[in-house]
Amino acid sequence: MPNSKPNALIWLVLSAVVIGLDQLSKYWVLTSLPEYTAIPVIEGVWNWYRTYNTGAAFSFLSDAGGWQKYFFMILAVGICGLLGYWLSRTPRHDWKTALPYALVIGGAIGNVIDRLIHGHVVDFIQWYVGDYYWPAFNIADAAIVGGAIGIALYGLFSGQGKTTATRG
Repeated sequence: MPNSKPNALIWLVLSAVVIGLDQLSKYWVLTSLPEYTAIPVIEGVWNWYRTYNTGAAFSFLSDAGGWQKYFFMILAVGICGLLGYWLSRTPRHDWKTALPYALVIGGAIGNVIDRLIHGHVVDFIQWYVGDYYWPAFNIADAAIVGGAIGIALYGLFSGQGKTTATRG
């Protein structure tokens, strides 16, 4: 019998945790926060601000007429499938690869659930300084961004693309 090494699919537990935290936080927002009203958490920096996004990051395609909802759901499911496949081919101990994949999967599915249930994504974290506001976001968005940064950083600094000098 061939000796098989455990893959990183166990990291999908982290994806499930992200989905759970994201959906619980959005339930709290929908049942507790008024729409479009800033509730200061840290004055001058952070508000709770219940808003909705029918587009993607920074409201990209939010005014596209409705088709974007299905486009973003299909795109998210496709990306999750690809990352899940890559997790199945990643050694379990390779947390630098598995952690970011799991974060992106959890965040993407959290936002897909919103699109399926509500027709849009619920956002509620608003950061700002003076009159400069970062677009509102949620836990799923934070997981996606954190995962994407992890994928990029590991890709840049892993050394896989480097060549070694040969002896002459």
